[in-house]
Amino acid sequence: MLVTFATDAHADITLCGDVALAMLTMMEHDETVPGAILAEDVPVALGQLTAAIDAQKASPSAEDKGADHPVAVSTDHQALPLIDLLAAAARAGSYVRWKYEVMRE
Repeated sequence: MLVTFATDAHADITLCGDVALAMLTMMEHDETVPGAILAEDVPVALGQLTAAIDAQKASPSAEDKGADHPVAVSTDHQALPLIDLLAAAARAGSYVRWKYEVMRE
C-alpha cells in the first residue's frame, strides 16, 4: 500500500503505507485514509511531527544488528519529504490531503 500526500503549495509525495500511517500518528491524527488537515491546523501538525522525530533521535538507538541485517532508513530521513510538504503548506496557508495509491505492475 502506498499513501500520497498532496497540497497546492508543493509537489505530491508518496510514502509506503506503514511509514505514512506512522507519520500520521506522530502528527496526532488517526490512521484514516483518505484524510486531510485544514490549513489552519497544518502548522500544529508540522510541529507535532518534528517534535516526535526529534524525540526519536534523542532516544538511545537500538543495538547494532551486525552485517547480516540490512541497514534501515531512519524515521527522520523518511519524514523529510513530508516535513517539506507540511512546511510549504503552512507558508502558503494551504490544506494537506492524503489518499491511497494503487500500485501498478
